Amino acid sequence: MIKELIHNDEEFLAKPAEPATAEDAQVAQDLLDTMKARENCACLAANQIGSTKAVIAFCDEKDRVVVMFNPRVKAGMRPYRVEESCLSLDEPHTVTRYFTIRVAYEELVDGALVARTRRYEDFVAQAIQHAIDHCNGRLV
Repeated sequence: MIKELIHNDEEFLAKPAEPATAEDAQVAQDLLDTMKARENCACLAANQIGSTKAVIAFCDEKDRVVVMFNPRVKAGMRPYRVEESCLSLDEPHTVTRYFTIRVAYEELVDGALVARTRRYEDFVAQAIQHAIDHCNGRLV
């Protein structure tokens, strides 16, 4: 279901997300639907659509929308400073990101969460870091 975005509610957005389970599949679907309905949306975290679960969605290097449950950046290489905008906030902010990251996460496969680790680079890595910050209650 397409959801309205939480906007300028820093109290809600600053709360760290709760661990997601396979029973949170609808949150993942809502993220997919909401992302696909928006133009120029690189990533979304579940708290941006009103959920307290640690689930993110982002566009990968082939412009496919990917969902991660309980994502964590395990390593970051080549830090840089960048100005980012956020669909949930009015003003852009300057943040430090890593050009290359290794992410541990879970993927929903046949109704169960399966642990995965993957490396990402460039803008996709930046979008994932932004969404994970949301899960951690950090606003850019």
